[in-house]
Amino acid sequence: MDEKIINIWFSDNRIYVQTDKNKVLDRPLEAFPLLKDASDQERQHFEIGLYGDDVHWRDIDEDICIDSLFETQEPDYNNDTAKLLKQYPKADIMEVANAVGINKTLMQKYIYGIKQPSKTRFDKIASVLSNLA
Repeated sequence: MDEKIINIWFSDNRIYVQTDKNKVLDRPLEAFPLLKDASDQERQHFEIGLYGDDVHWRDIDEDICIDSLFETQEPDYNNDTAKLLKQYPKADIMEVANAVGINKTLMQKYIYGIKQPSKTRFDKIASVLSNLA
């Protein structure tokens, strides 16, 4: 990738990045759950990497690479994982993620529809939820 990040801002639940090629890339914050959960102040405390191809938020221990900003998956709140979780409104996402053997961020991406679990993993999530109920 020969483009470099020169500016970052947040608006309307999205992250925007301007490159040195004068492109503006944007992604929904759901693609980066740690940023979505962060405060405005935490989001503003970032460092662009030495080569301009990544960004680090020390306060929340989040890193994103410019390549991830070229992905196009938008949130789908009506996906199967989200529908399943709605059946268990008191479920603790961290507890479910730990029981499934994944991190909370990946679980959130499944819930937001940014990523889709395999059938095996979906079945494991369903099993964990039914055992917690």
